[in-house]
Amino acid sequence: MNYLLDLFRTILSDLSVPENSANHISIFACLLVLALVSYLAQWITRIALAKIVHQFVQKTKTQWDDFLVQRKVFSALAHLSSALIIYYASGFSDSELVNKLLYGFSRIYFIGIFTFFTIRIGNAGNDIYQTTPYAINRPIKGYIQLFQILIFCIAIIFVISVLIDKTPLYLLGGLGAIAAVLLLVFKDTILSLVASIQLSANKMLKPGDWIAMPSHNADGTVIDISLNTVKVQNWDKTITTIPTYALVSESFNNWIGMEESGGRRIKRSVNLDMRSVRFCDKATLEKLSHFYLLKDYLEEREKEIKAFNKNLKIEDGDVYNGRRQTNLGIFRRYLENYLRQHPMIHQELTFLVRHLQPSEKGLPLEFYVFSKDQNWAKYEAIQADIMDHILAILPEFGLRVFQNPSGYDISDYISQPNGTSKK
Repeated sequence: MNYLLDLFRTILSDLSVPENSANHISIFACLLVLALVSYLAQWITRIALAKIVHQFVQKTKTQWDDFLVQRKVFSALAHLSSALIIYYASGFSDSELVNKLLYGFSRIYFIGIFTFFTIRIGNAGNDIYQTTPYAINRPIKGYIQLFQILIFCIAIIFVISVLIDKTPLYLLGGLGAIAAVLLLVFKDTILSLVASIQLSANKMLKPGDWIAMPSHNADGTVIDISLNTVKVQNWDKTITTIPTYALVSESFNNWIGMEESGGRRIKRSVNLDMRSVRFCDKATLEKLSHFYLLKDYLEEREKEIKAFNKNLKIEDGDVYNGRRQTNLGIFRRYLENYLRQHPMIHQELTFLVRHLQPSEKGLPLEFYVFSKDQNWAKYEAIQADIMDHILAILPEFGLRVFQNPSGYDISDYISQPNGTSKK
C-alpha cells in the first residue's frame, strides 16, 4: 500500500496538483483500492470455501455438516481474508487519523465476524440437536437464543471499547452502576429464561403438544418454543404467540396425557322427559326381549325380581308393593351393553352410564366413556353416531327427549281443533 500511495502522489505531482490536495486524493484512492481488493478477496475466499466445503459434504454421510452449510457458517469465515487485508494495511498512510480509523474498523470487523460465526454455529447446533431423540422432550432453542444474546452483548461491549479506545474491563467495571437499568430492559428476557428452564425441567411443554389456553385464544399444536415466545398453531390454522413466562404464571391445558392414554373422553348427556318414565308391563317386556342386547339381562332380572317378591309374599299383580322393572332402567342397561360392544369404545378406561341431578329441563342421562380413536374428525364422528342411535332408539322404550317448545310446536297446537295437537 505504501508503494501504491507513492505512485498516486507521483502521478498527481506530475499533473501539477498541490501537494496537500495530492496527498488527500492519494489516500482516498488507496482506500478505494483497499476496499476493492478486500471485497475481491472476500468473494474469492467465499467461492473457494463453498467449493471445498461442498465437496467435503458430499463425501460424508453425517448430517451435521449439511446444517453448517444451510446456516452459512463458512460464509462468515470468508470475511476473514478481507479483515486481515484491512488490518495489515492500516498503517500505510502518514495520516494518524486514517491509520487509526482503519485499525479500529478492522478490529470491529473481526468482532462482527466472530459474532455472526458464533450465532450461526448456535443455529446449526440447534438444527443438529433436533435430529436427536432427546429434542422431542427437551428443546434447547431458548438456551441457544440466550447464549446468542450474551454473545451479542459482549460484542457490543468490545465495539464500544474500540470506539472509545478503552479496554473492555473498563466498561465491565461500569456495568454495576447500570445493573438496575439492564434488569428493567431485559425483564421479559429474564422472566422468559426462568420460564423456559421450568417448562423444560418439569416437562410441562414440548413441540408437538396440543395445548389450550383460553386467556390467549390458543387451542392447537405447539410448533415452536423460543426464549421469549411459544407459537401455537390453532385448529383454524391461525398462529397464536404466547409469552413464555405466561405459560408458567398462568394456567393452560396440555392434552398430551390424553394422547398417551390411548383414548379420548366422550362425555355427553340426553335430557329425558321424566313424565315418560314408567313401569314396564308384560307387553313391553316381551317387546324389549327381542333386543339381543337385552335378552339375557331381562331374563336374569325377571328371575331376580320374582324371587324377591316371592320371598316377601308379594303377588305378581301387586303394583304398589312389589319390585318391577322400569323402561328407564332397562334403557340404561341397553345403553351400557350397546357401548360395551361398540368397536370404537375403549373398554379399559373409565366407563360410566349414569343419571345426573334432575332439573326443570328433565332428567339427564349421561354416558362417560373413551373412544379408541383420538383423531378429531373421527372422534366427533363416533360421538355423533352414538347420539344418533340413542335419539332414534328412545321411542322403542317409551321414553321421550325433553325439549322446549319451538315455534312449530306452538303453531301445530293452535291449528288443531280444541287446541289438541295431532301429536
